[in-house]
Amino acid sequence: MTRVAGIDCGTNSIRLLVADCDPATGELVELDRRMTIVRLGQGVDRTGRLAPEALERTFAACREYAAVIKELGAERVRFVATSASRDAENRDDFVRGVVEILGVEPEVISGDQEAEFSFTGATKELTAHEHLERPFLVVDIGGGSTEFVVGDDHVRAARSVDVGCVRMTERHLVVDGVVTDPPSEEQIAAVRADIEAALDLASETAPLAEARTLVGLAGSVTTIAGIALGLPEYRSSEIHHSRISYEQVRAITERMLTATHDERAAIPVMHPGRVDVIGAGALVLLAIMERIGASEVVVSEHDILDGIAIKTAEDVAADRSR
Repeated sequence: MTRVAGIDCGTNSIRLLVADCDPATGELVELDRRMTIVRLGQGVDRTGRLAPEALERTFAACREYAAVIKELGAERVRFVATSASRDAENRDDFVRGVVEILGVEPEVISGDQEAEFSFTGATKELTAHEHLERPFLVVDIGGGSTEFVVGDDHVRAARSVDVGCVRMTERHLVVDGVVTDPPSEEQIAAVRADIEAALDLASETAPLAEARTLVGLAGSVTTIAGIALGLPEYRSSEIHHSRISYEQVRAITERMLTATHDERAAIPVMHPGRVDVIGAGALVLLAIMERIGASEVVVSEHDILDGIAIKTAEDVAADRSR
């Protein structure tokens, strides 16, 4: 077992996983897993730049993570940055800050690389479940983008498209700098139009219609699962590998889009950083299920972060064998 640390920095959140990992089997023993809402992508869709306050929130989380990594003694650290930092003109400021704090340079990966990591993390355990039909469609709904990956034991096709819960909220559900509460039918229709266009794009590369099992990742999906399960608090062990029906997703989406900010915030499993963006995130999931005719979504708590850790352990093993 190799002790590694993986960091996934997305548009809405930054997450850390420190784990002992067997590079041969992908077995992973979790030592510390945490998430911080930093909204790194705040305003990027409009300005093309990372906001100073968003950078400082992200660096504060990095300092916290650096202390955890040092305490647990990870042999290698890998920092993967996704949508927001791909799009930003001033991403050098971001890279410089991460290097100063963590001693490693963030890998600003492509959407295809992001999809590969997500698929590995999400399906490593599921391949042993013979009752789940293949191929899998792994959908990672992030803040700025959504990754689609179709595969069996390995990736067959992947596509990243620029629809995510933060991007859709900022683009269509904000008026004069304030999130509409609740949004109008016209605003919701605009979000749906963007999502449908993105699904058309994804279908050009990844055969979405061939999928037999839909696997959903990331905060929008896990939050919907927690609501569907009626959990009194966020319980990762109960959310992981839960199966949420299309009818449940549709009902929760309607609820999120008609509720007020305070009503959404009062939901026990709702992270404060997701209150204003969960409606758009739920719409993305609902549209995907309708597009492929999925009767349910299998929810995974293991995602790109687990894929990063597995790949890092494999790299350490390869270096040792040289």
